[in-house]
Amino acid sequence: MQRYFFANRFSIKASIFTEMIKNNYKVLGVMSGTSLDGIDLAYCHFEVSENETWNFTIEFAETIPYPEDWMVILKEAIHYSEGRLQSLNEAYTEHLSEVISLFITKHALKELDAVCSHGHTILHQPERGMTLQIGNLPFLAKKTQQTVVCDFRVQDVALGGQGAPLVPIGDQLLFGKYDYCVNLGGFANVSFKKKNQRIAYDICPVNIVLNHYASQLGFAYDKDGEWAASGTLNVSLLQALNELDFYKMSAPKSLGLEWVQEHVFPSLDASGETPKNILRTFVEHVAEQLALQFSENASVFITGGGAYNRFLIQRIQQRKSLKIKIPNPEIVEFKEALVFGLLGVLKLRGEDNCLSSVTGAVKNHSSGKVFLP
Repeated sequence: MQRYFFANRFSIKASIFTEMIKNNYKVLGVMSGTSLDGIDLAYCHFEVSENETWNFTIEFAETIPYPEDWMVILKEAIHYSEGRLQSLNEAYTEHLSEVISLFITKHALKELDAVCSHGHTILHQPERGMTLQIGNLPFLAKKTQQTVVCDFRVQDVALGGQGAPLVPIGDQLLFGKYDYCVNLGGFANVSFKKKNQRIAYDICPVNIVLNHYASQLGFAYDKDGEWAASGTLNVSLLQALNELDFYKMSAPKSLGLEWVQEHVFPSLDASGETPKNILRTFVEHVAEQLALQFSENASVFITGGGAYNRFLIQRIQQRKSLKIKIPNPEIVEFKEALVFGLLGVLKLRGEDNCLSSVTGAVKNHSSGKVFLP
C-alpha cells in the first residue's frame, strides 16, 4: 500500500547516529499545525535528573505566519496527485529550511543539539496505512547545517498505530500533575492516566472548522469567540454533529482534514446558516464533546490557540464543574513545538517516544528519523 515515502528520491539517507545520553539538551522544536496559523519554533532547554524527572525552559519562541500563497497551497494539497505532492514536499522542505535558518541566525543560537521538526500534515489516513508530513526530507539537515530529527508519525502507522496523537508522552513527562491535558488546535485532543497507562485520542475538530467560517467573515480567526457568541444556536444541526460515527468509536482514534471535508463541512454548508450561527453551533458542539471526556472537578490543563477562545472555555465550564488551568502564553502557543523538541531528544537518547496505549501500535517505540548535516 502506498504510504507516501518520498525520501528515497534523494541520495542522502538517514544517517547512522550514536545515541546522545547526557543530562542537558538544547533543541529547536518546530511544528506546523492543521489550523495553518504558521510555523511554530521554540528553542528549548531540557534537563533530566537521575530519577528521570524532566524539566524544561523555553528560551525563545516565535510563530512565522504563512504567506498567502502557501496557505492556499497547503489547504488544497490534500487533492494533489502523488507527483505533485512530491514536488510540494521538496518546495516545502526548502521553505522550512529557510524559516529555521533565519530563526537560528536571529537568536544567535550557538548551542543546538538538534532541530526536532514535525513537518506539516497533508494526508492522515491511518486506517489505510497512510500518513504524510511534508518538510521532512533529508536535505533539511544539509540546508540548516544541523542534526535533524523528524518524520515522527510514519513508523507508528507502520506498526499498526494511529500515528497520533504524539504529544501525550510530553504530557506524561512534563505536565503529569494534571488529571487531563488538552490541546485545542486544529483538532482537540486529550491525554490522561488510566490504570497506570497514558491514554490519548483526538476528540473533535476545533480551529480547523472555526477558522474556516471566521474567514468567511473576513477574519483569520474568531477573536475570543465573539462572533460565535453573537450567533444563534441551531439545535438540529448540533444534534446531527453530535451523532457522527466518530464519537461512538473507542480510543485510540484520530482525525484528519479528510474527515472534516467529508463529514463536517458538507453538513454545515448544507444547513444554510450564516457563518455566525455556524460558529455558535460548532462551539457548542466542541464544548459538549470536550465536557464528555472529563470527570467532575477534574484539573484540566488547556493549551493551543483555542485556549484563547473565551466563549468556548465558558461553554465548557457551564457544562461541567472543572478546575481549568490555562498556562502562560508561551506554553499555550508553543506546547506542541516544545513537545516535538522532547520527542527528538528521546529519539536521540534511544528511548521510546510513542506509546502503544495512546496510538494503538503493536508496541512502544522510538520513532523519528535522524539526518546529519
